Amino acid sequence: MKKIALSIMTVGALFFATQNTYAQEEEIEEVEAVEMEVKQEAFASVDVAELPQAVKDAVATDYNGATTSEAWVKTKDEKKVYKLKLDVNGETKKVYVDQDGKWLEKEDQDS
Repeated sequence: MKKIALSIMTVGALFFATQNTYAQEEEIEEVEAVEMEVKQEAFASVDVAELPQAVKDAVATDYNGATTSEAWVKTKDEKKVYKLKLDVNGETKKVYVDQDGKWLEKEDQDS
């Protein structure tokens, strides 16, 4: 009799353990989907030499004598937005510009 009761408890414990495992797998899939969305919105590093000519011209026009040390890009509403790290007279600035060479405020590129 003890063996039957022990067997029933073991089967019950296995049943509850497997249900908990399935619930955890669903939560992990949801978290991975959210992380992928965040990664798509993040800037990706790009070589400064590969910047569009419009972006290079905007830097040369509005930041005379500045050099672009680093660049990142992301696509927003089917347009590319560039984040640039500029060295202007010994001072470092981060600026945002679209693919057409139009300057953006930080609020504009985040929304």
